[in-house]
Amino acid sequence: MDTMNLAEHAKDPLDIQEIYIRLRREADKVLVGLEEPFEQMVVALITGGHVLLEGVPGTGKTLMAKTLAHLVRAEFTRVQFTPDLMPSDILGTSVFDLSSGQFYLKKGPIFTQLLLADEINRAPAKTQAALLEAMEERQVNLDGTAYALGPPFMVVATQNPIEYEGTYPLPEAQLDRFLFKILVPYAPQHVEIEVLRRFHQGFDPHQLASSGLQAVVSAEALLSARRTINEVVVEEGILTYISNIAAASRRSSDLILGASTRAATHMLLASKTYAALHGRNYVLPDDIKYIAPAVMRHRLILRPEAEIEGLDADAVIARLHAEIEVPR
Repeated sequence: MDTMNLAEHAKDPLDIQEIYIRLRREADKVLVGLEEPFEQMVVALITGGHVLLEGVPGTGKTLMAKTLAHLVRAEFTRVQFTPDLMPSDILGTSVFDLSSGQFYLKKGPIFTQLLLADEINRAPAKTQAALLEAMEERQVNLDGTAYALGPPFMVVATQNPIEYEGTYPLPEAQLDRFLFKILVPYAPQHVEIEVLRRFHQGFDPHQLASSGLQAVVSAEALLSARRTINEVVVEEGILTYISNIAAASRRSSDLILGASTRAATHMLLASKTYAALHGRNYVLPDDIKYIAPAVMRHRLILRPEAEIEGLDADAVIARLHAEIEVPR
């Protein structure tokens, strides 16, 4: 069975695993050293969530998003967020047609399947809120009319962790809408050398098709994969484990703000997808441990004392795991 048919008839986690293996095989043609961030993006896509990528410019965030869109035959749109960007620049606006005497919708770039919101924290709060409302509702409301988005519909937003001048940091309530915050660090030297070698040999990140990159699964077939994910078994002990992690974050002396109930829900759904990507129809505690940092790191607010101690969100999450009994 070829890849497209496999995706359209995915009825077992082993089918999802085979799709993921082929996605990774194709992605390796253009991505170097981004295995973990790419895996987490695939988990988010199949789960049906949005992703916040954090990393300095030039670490491959845009290339990773474009590659994923190409591999799943998804319509891709990139928007550079700036301080003068208005909500209508994202959502669209009503335009009067002189010939017909009626208004029609001029759709904005949000009407796509995979939207890259580059440097989302550079847009003013009103524009951010308009985008994040569409992310949550999966629709756009203009002049009293609702226009559906997708499916699939995924927002990949990026932000620079270093430069804060002229930025509008996302409020906690809006950060909570993202399934994952994925960190994209500098590449190790051996990876950077391989990147240089590929560019020396003629690799062009603007021409992915010339690299032999081929679609693995249709965007529509992802819906079938999502239904398969629903069949992954989660034992009562795993549910308690997830709840214990969230509750412990709310009691932690290192935190001002802990994980929400939405965070716990996202942890559950993403762990089911992660288990299926690895060929299992059941979730293990290790799946939760792997998924938890990406789900929680953007939802936690550290106390000043913890920051002075040198802790970051991931270190606090590791402390929480060390304190909570793992179900057998």
